[in-house]
Amino acid sequence: MTNSLKLDPVRSLLDRLHRQAKDDRQKFFKLIPRFIAGKIKGQSFSEILTPEVLKDVFIPISREQGEFLYLTARSLGAKRIVEFGTSFGISTIYLAAAIKDNGGGCVIGSEIEPSKHQKAIDHLAQANLSEISEIRLGDALQTLQDLDAPIDLVLLDGWKDLYLPVLKLLVPKLKAGSVVMADNIFTFRKDLQPYVNYMQSGENGFESVTLHLADGFEYSVFTG
Repeated sequence: MTNSLKLDPVRSLLDRLHRQAKDDRQKFFKLIPRFIAGKIKGQSFSEILTPEVLKDVFIPISREQGEFLYLTARSLGAKRIVEFGTSFGISTIYLAAAIKDNGGGCVIGSEIEPSKHQKAIDHLAQANLSEISEIRLGDALQTLQDLDAPIDLVLLDGWKDLYLPVLKLLVPKLKAGSVVMADNIFTFRKDLQPYVNYMQSGENGFESVTLHLADGFEYSVFTG
């Protein structure tokens, strides 16, 4: 089985991007005063740390999560994958590599911050994955409206208050057996509790479990 993650240019590019992402901790440290001031004013997380404020911050999935995404997409034989919150494109590279190794298809991402959108496109080009990826610029509730069915796999990794709205937008395009994965379940436990409750209730067409990968990965299978 071909694994593009183990071959250049994908391997060397991911190594470089994961190294660069380690600087996120220092960047977040500099934002602490802004965060404290915002909380005093009663602002929400998304009001304090806007896409513009975070335009230089990777906020990526971990390497372990990326490899898990790749393997899941391979096991599904995924041909159409949708991603909410592309950032610099690290997760997109893992997903597009799986699409390539599955024989073709498309990863469609959405990114609201223009400079991140362009960098993600550049990184996918460097990985020779441009032909099987499309990154849409703008609000995901608008950019992801016109997708074709079926969608085999969804990754939710953007603004946390939009997980449920984006999910509900995409549900009509899912098929039985499609997988939805959502990041940051532990980091944003309170904000994402409504999402977790919805997915784990057994009443909305999903069977779901929280995986202890990085800061929490909700793994959900659409049962129809």
